[in-house]
Amino acid sequence: MLLFACRALAQDDPHPTLAIGSTAPEFSLPGVDDKIHKLSDYKASPLLMIMFICNHCPTSQLYEGRIQKLVDDYRDKGVASVAIQPNDPSAIRLDELGYTDVSDSLEDMKIRAEYRHFSFPYLYDGETQSVAQAYGVKATPHVFIFDRERKLRYEGRIDDSQRESLVKTRDARDAIEALLAAKPIRVAHTPAFGCSTKWKSKIDSQLKEMKKIEAEPVQLEMATAADLKKLRSNPTGKVLLVNFWATWCGPCLQEFPDLETTYRMFRRRDFDLVTVSTNYPDEKPGVMKILANQHASSRNLQFASEDTYAMQAAFDAHWESGVPFTMAIAPGGRVIYQQQGELDILAMRRAVLANLEDTTYAGHPGYWAKH
Repeated sequence: MLLFACRALAQDDPHPTLAIGSTAPEFSLPGVDDKIHKLSDYKASPLLMIMFICNHCPTSQLYEGRIQKLVDDYRDKGVASVAIQPNDPSAIRLDELGYTDVSDSLEDMKIRAEYRHFSFPYLYDGETQSVAQAYGVKATPHVFIFDRERKLRYEGRIDDSQRESLVKTRDARDAIEALLAAKPIRVAHTPAFGCSTKWKSKIDSQLKEMKKIEAEPVQLEMATAADLKKLRSNPTGKVLLVNFWATWCGPCLQEFPDLETTYRMFRRRDFDLVTVSTNYPDEKPGVMKILANQHASSRNLQFASEDTYAMQAAFDAHWESGVPFTMAIAPGGRVIYQQQGELDILAMRRAVLANLEDTTYAGHPGYWAKH
């Protein structure tokens, strides 16, 4: 009865994982180097390791250093290594991006590869997901190791703990060592653990999320100098991202969507965004119009005084230029990011991620703090 149930589950799986002993499925995919990479490009190498990873998944992120070391350790021993990003970016909701600076598009992959100095091909399969389907990728990371004849000899996890300090078995490394020594692999299959593959069938979830966001109320409060002083001290227990802007400021309006996107990415964590319009109080209708157009459901303030300079000084005595002005503040008032002028959205997100306390995924802030 149990065997029948297992077979039924396997038959119901719309993305069955490639079986041990199978021939490596072909691929022809664009890489972050703007070249097309094919399976045949790696035919000279005795072994081939194909790693399915992605940008947005915190588990995949925590494995990036170990993946790079694995590649480096075996590059000169006859092991070719290729990483493939299997997710369709249009199937990823904003609330699934709470642990990342970028999503999973090819352009985003180029950003991550440069930031982390990847020395291996990083290929994009999000357009058709035909390769991910052929391999049956369950999660990121998910590793497939092939022998000289390109028969699958190992499939599954890299090691047995996403937290490197707790690793006891290095499964992918053990499989490579066994193949190089022409010995049997002790364990040919292990479960992959991480973020599930984002198949095209999930595209509707992103559309539903955006409809909910657009239906959220947009509110605007008038802020006094005392309110701004309190804002700067940040007694909230969260990381606060504070952005000062104005309706007449072109760069402010250009970066506003990125700020709201960041808010929607991180708001399930201990994070909040506060926008502060520096317009005069009687310009509130114009401010509200722009906020409504941006579906700005974050906390929105506007100067309650016409004395712009006093309002500036109330928030920060060192703020002596115009807008945009952005500051990320840790609980208690410590500044973790500041930019007078146009915002570097990636630098800001990384600073925030490095300072978001996380008891649910211990060690993740360290990934951002040390790079």
